[in-house]
Amino acid sequence: MALDPSIVIDALVELIADEASIEPNQVVLNQELVADLDLDCLSLMTIVALAEDRFSVQIPDEVVPTWKSVGDVVAFVTSRLDATT
Repeated sequence: MALDPSIVIDALVELIADEASIEPNQVVLNQELVADLDLDCLSLMTIVALAEDRFSVQIPDEVVPTWKSVGDVVAFVTSRLDATT
């Protein structure tokens, strides 16, 4: 059974907000991970590990540098979830 997209978005926003030390309601999909949220490589890898655990998906290391915005993370994880259903 596929997860509701809003559940996926909410969970990823929460993970990103935790790493950025801000409230989830301050995160929007078009925010840039590095420029706007000041996330570094370690923070991004933490988000990857948590997202992999939360959604039981594999996120290849080489994909992470292509993520520029919160929306990129959401789109990638959603595409992985769609591929498994």
